[in-house]
Amino acid sequence: MASFHPGGEVAFLIEINLRNVSFRQKGTMPQEKYLDCIEACNHCANECTYCANACLHEEDVKMMAKCIALDQDCSILCRTASLLMSADSPFAADICGVCAEACRACAEECRSHDMDHCQKCADMCERCAEQCEKMAAEMA
Repeated sequence: MASFHPGGEVAFLIEINLRNVSFRQKGTMPQEKYLDCIEACNHCANECTYCANACLHEEDVKMMAKCIALDQDCSILCRTASLLMSADSPFAADICGVCAEACRACAEECRSHDMDHCQKCADMCERCAEQCEKMAAEMA
């Protein structure tokens, strides 16, 4: 294992050139303009994760397989969209569009089940889809 200390054999120099960093709105961190969508994505990801876990504890887990799979996909896409918006990534708009599609599919599946966790998940997915569709349109 290499030793990393002053005067040691290995030295690292990291240069950060802040002059090359630019934000679309001067004086504003990029995530501030996406805050509603970022929050909706984070809440949706959490709700989907909870729903998938609750579905695993239902009596007929096989009947919940599609719901669980969509919950997982939706959660992953929501977290990815949130991270990309936070980084002001040029890919955020595309991922937000895909995220909205996943949220709509997840909401539709969850609505087909009577459990409270599925209904709450569907509500959050619908809210997130609306925010992601709006954000994707604004970023495009």
